[in-house]
Amino acid sequence: MRQRRHPNVAAVALANKNARIVWAMLSDDTAYEPALSVKAA
Repeated sequence: MRQRRHPNVAAVALANKNARIVWAMLSDDTAYEPALSVKAA
């Protein structure tokens, strides 16, 4: 993604993804599970 778009677009996209993961963890009071955040190929 970094090669095709401006570097700030990629940074904002990753920050948004991380924010959604953290929000879900805090709202559900759960621990981080890396297997759930990886998309199936």
